Amino acid sequence: MAANPYTVFDLEQSDGVATLWLDNAERRNAMGPAFWEELPRAMQAVAADDAVRAVVLAARGPHFSAGLDLKSMGGSIAGAGSDPRSGASRRLESLAEIQRLQRSITSVADCPKPVVAAVHGYCLGGGIDLITACDIRLASADSVFSVRETRIAIIADVGTLQRLPGIVGKGIAAELALTGDDFGADRARDIGLVNAVHENADATLDAARDMAGRIARNSPLAVQGTKRVLRYCEGKSVEDGLDFVATWNAAFLQSNDLREALSAFMEKREPVFKGE
Repeated sequence: MAANPYTVFDLEQSDGVATLWLDNAERRNAMGPAFWEELPRAMQAVAADDAVRAVVLAARGPHFSAGLDLKSMGGSIAGAGSDPRSGASRRLESLAEIQRLQRSITSVADCPKPVVAAVHGYCLGGGIDLITACDIRLASADSVFSVRETRIAIIADVGTLQRLPGIVGKGIAAELALTGDDFGADRARDIGLVNAVHENADATLDAARDMAGRIARNSPLAVQGTKRVLRYCEGKSVEDGLDFVATWNAAFLQSNDLREALSAFMEKREPVFKGE
């Protein structure tokens, strides 16, 4: 068996579904330097693997993520008081670092394969950034969510403020971001942050893998195309969205998968899609 190439992640794959584990339980899966470096590599790996058709993002240990690891990252965020460089130089470096962290989270949204988050325990601060970059979110009944940044004198800057309003609406997003209040799984479901709440972490993981498995059985071309169309339509007019999907289908509709779907329908059997 090949050695795990990650230090705070673990990647498994079975029957078309990859499970990407946050695997730093002793730090409550807090997001330290290794997290930000390894997440894009892991997402690139699943994107490039034709055997993977859907991804489950889950976490080992009692919590999904306690958010940014302030112990290891706090100094780089606040800045070093003894830094002799000019303010302009320090600010340019800070800008580049924030953009690097943004790209790390965006690697999840940019994955061509659908990503289903399975949340349990704490999902705080950066954890919200991470799950809002996923396509679908499920939660266990013990989940606790918080857009925590204002409570530690930070503006959330790696995706929550850009993605959360499109998921829960502007007013709810503003409330959560400005107060920093904790909220539970039931409210997360009620506001549309998660699709469903399950009894515990194991049940949530099972549900996420079952959903990813159902996705994986569909045509990869159609699934990935649907994700692209959904992303394109965010913030666009209906007319723009219709033009985009018309162009997309004109280019990609005539696939071997479509022929297989029609043959399977006529032969009264389940189709076997190859993504061709």
